Amino acid sequence: MLIDDIERYLALRRSLGFKLEQAGEYLGSFAAFAAARGEDHIHAQTAIEWARTAPTAGARYNRHRDIARAARFLHVEDAGHEILPTGVFVRSKNKLIPYIFTPNDLRRLLDAAVECDRHQYYAVQQQRYAMLFGLIAAAGLRVSEALDLRLGDILPDGVLHIRETKFRKSRLVPLHASVRDALDRYLALRRDFVGLADCLFLSARGRRLSYPVVNKAFREIIRHADVAPGRARRPRIHDLRHTFATRVLEQCGAGRAAIARHAVALMTYMGHSDLRYTYWYLQATPELMTEIATAAEALVGGAQ
Repeated sequence: MLIDDIERYLALRRSLGFKLEQAGEYLGSFAAFAAARGEDHIHAQTAIEWARTAPTAGARYNRHRDIARAARFLHVEDAGHEILPTGVFVRSKNKLIPYIFTPNDLRRLLDAAVECDRHQYYAVQQQRYAMLFGLIAAAGLRVSEALDLRLGDILPDGVLHIRETKFRKSRLVPLHASVRDALDRYLALRRDFVGLADCLFLSARGRRLSYPVVNKAFREIIRHADVAPGRARRPRIHDLRHTFATRVLEQCGAGRAAIARHAVALMTYMGHSDLRYTYWYLQATPELMTEIATAAEALVGGAQ
């Protein structure tokens, strides 16, 4: 069966250190799409038609890219899997402009998160999205990092142990006292809930929350909170991370030396592998942009 071939491909790549969470979801979806047509191999036309069902140009490009990689791998073993043509979908060269949340936006977001989960039976599940999105906003975490947190990753004195994330690195993330207090209250509820996994954030069935479920909930919460109602593209979860980086840099003070120190510290705190990735966040901080650009270019030039 096609799904067996795809699972074997994913298992091999994951054994080499690739997480492939989104790719795994894409490929599983494609396998179901192909199976509904009675196909047990990857056919180029089917893959293209499946990719076209994605709602955005970026998602169509990513779908085609992931299935094309799997097809090349499987074609070596079985020529019945067709190599996909290139250039069918084009990825936009422009990054999305992040939405920077105001303090009032964040308050409304967290209030709406509790309101949207009020129907949940367990108290911990009534607070999970408020804690999840609040933690991402307060610590600048990637959503995958927050969802992967386990109870043992909450260290004494409110320090998070972020394990082997995007760049296969681990790091320690200290939390502000106010965030530690909120997390302690959440932990008191979470430890009374026995789930099938020891993740910090669990689904109603006691398993790790998945990104599609969380992303759907976030869109509903954003709508309920009436955040950025006139914006053509509604805020994303990742914009909470953008907001964290922007607010930190706004408080770093004037002067190239101060900005350089804060940029390097922020790079470490957020788990970036290169200062260039931190530099991207700075585009949302226009009042510091000139000083930051000069300092960042000097640092990058020095590193080279």
